[in-house]
Amino acid sequence: MCSESQALRKRTQQKSAPDVSTKDVKRLQPFAKNPVGLFTSKVTSPTIIRQKHNNIDARKYLVAQAGLENFIRSIVAALNLTLPNTVRFNMNGQGRMETWEDVYMAERVYTQCLGISKRIYQTHAYIHEPDKKLAYFILEEHNERTSALLPGFDFHVLVFCYYNEKREVTAVDVQYDQLSFFLHCMGLAQMHAWFVERVVTPVAITWSRAFAATGLVNPFTFMLQLILFPVLLLYLWRAT
Repeated sequence: MCSESQALRKRTQQKSAPDVSTKDVKRLQPFAKNPVGLFTSKVTSPTIIRQKHNNIDARKYLVAQAGLENFIRSIVAALNLTLPNTVRFNMNGQGRMETWEDVYMAERVYTQCLGISKRIYQTHAYIHEPDKKLAYFILEEHNERTSALLPGFDFHVLVFCYYNEKREVTAVDVQYDQLSFFLHCMGLAQMHAWFVERVVTPVAITWSRAFAATGLVNPFTFMLQLILFPVLLLYLWRAT
């Protein structure tokens, strides 16, 4: 144990990457028997994880463009891909479009409907898995509004890009929190964040300290409070 701790400190001081040996790999155990989330393989092991790590290409690549079309053409250039007119463009499994013209047209129309005057799309890195013909990255949106009454906001989107043997983009999957996006557009998300930070959080901290001081913190007493607190409020409201 002491020798392992000394070796770890030595690697840290030298600022070098740790040597992934067979002994180190065993520390990754145990692994879940069932897949966790959408992107976890059904069968996994330290060997599979290391093989995937060796096969992916993760690079820094800055792209910042105003307008969706300019951004898409810039990001595919990083992977030397081409854009045929037809594509399976999937928006959260709900909106599906078949051509790039429809994608660009829909983006222009709904940005005007939402009062967005300018959108700057950017990404700082991407992950490329050549074996799967897949590249994915986090898209950052900076949205400026047409009116001072509408708050500007930033948003993050996860984009998956698939291509074929000819290096033509065949499908794009865009995944994001759609409800959160529209709440940001209306300014409700910003108002909710302010209310939780300035009002709810101080009350919650005070309640947590008092609850912890009782020494009765457990699921039963917590659920009991959730039941009794509304009843108490209703009684006080009727009494007044």
